[in-house]
Amino acid sequence: MSTGSFVALSGQMALDARMSTLAHNIANARTTGFRAGGVNFNPIVSDTARFETVFASMGRSHINLSSGGLSHTANPLDLAVQGEGFLAYASPSGTYYSRDGRLNMTESGELINSLGHSIQDVGGAQIQLNPQGGPVSVAKDGGIYQGGVRAGQIGLYAIDLANGFSRAEGSGLVPVAEAVPITEYGNNGIVSGYLEESNVNSVNEMVKLIQVTRAFEAASTSADKMLESEVEAIKTLGAR
Repeated sequence: MSTGSFVALSGQMALDARMSTLAHNIANARTTGFRAGGVNFNPIVSDTARFETVFASMGRSHINLSSGGLSHTANPLDLAVQGEGFLAYASPSGTYYSRDGRLNMTESGELINSLGHSIQDVGGAQIQLNPQGGPVSVAKDGGIYQGGVRAGQIGLYAIDLANGFSRAEGSGLVPVAEAVPITEYGNNGIVSGYLEESNVNSVNEMVKLIQVTRAFEAASTSADKMLESEVEAIKTLGAR
């Protein structure tokens, strides 16, 4: 197989990764607190042939951290995050971070999200309230008040995705680097009675998906023609 076939294959693999990312974004356009993903591709230059050959890399995933719109619910246990912070949740597979603040209080007084995972406080522990303690309210700094008395504080964390990350359930993210608790609430904070919408622009993502799909089809056609040419060349040379 010629170098050109490998170049075409690398391009198809890169476009496939891009399509998968766009499809995932579109599927989560209505997921609370979801952050759109993207893929950056860098050229890989090989000089093993008689001339330099440029391949497409598999790409490096990144997250669009811009905020989504706020939706008013009037439910004091619906929380939206302002600024760059994330809420922390404990799942059976470990801690993950999310902007999805849909909370409920269990019969035993534990605060959990819509997936049944416990939200963590500023020290990384689960929050326990009194199920008979009266109405609950949440302040900007995450302070939880029940019956007018401060009963705990929801943790707000800064996460660094530069060194890598993975997706968790819903809109969750798991960074490779350790998350850092936020202690300054000037530009960061929690808004009770609101939920943050996904930051995915469905129209833009659909347009991009169509463009990438067409590019993939073009690359596939080009690769097929290149392979046909190689087969014909082999036949011709073999007949001599």
